[in-house]
Amino acid sequence: MVGRIDRGLVVLLGVEQGDAVADAEWLAAKIAQMRIFADEEGKMNRSVREIGGEALVVSQFTLHASTKKGNRPSFIRAARPEEAVPLYEHFLAAFEPQVGRPLARGVFAADMQVSLVNDGPVTIFIDSRQRE
Repeated sequence: MVGRIDRGLVVLLGVEQGDAVADAEWLAAKIAQMRIFADEEGKMNRSVREIGGEALVVSQFTLHASTKKGNRPSFIRAARPEEAVPLYEHFLAAFEPQVGRPLARGVFAADMQVSLVNDGPVTIFIDSRQRE
């Protein structure tokens, strides 16, 4: 494990072919500002920065798996490392100051063992190409 976080969020970051610096910057701001942590009344009303939380960011190309044909997923939409690594690094550089503390980071293209205890019902998929 590259990092441990006790209170905060885990970001599994998939870079798709054609993603750009603007996508990384938008995504960093979006995630940092999301009000997904409970306030005093138990309502999801606080951002990771507001709670003083931590963040672990792990590169995850398998998020772009296509299962349209057959039973073996295709990862053809995932960006090649020469495109993905700079965007992963750019996302980290944009996200860290918004979180307000150092990030725990995965190792790009490493076979990592990540353990996660999901404390609450929140798992959110965000696509920078569908900016909602």
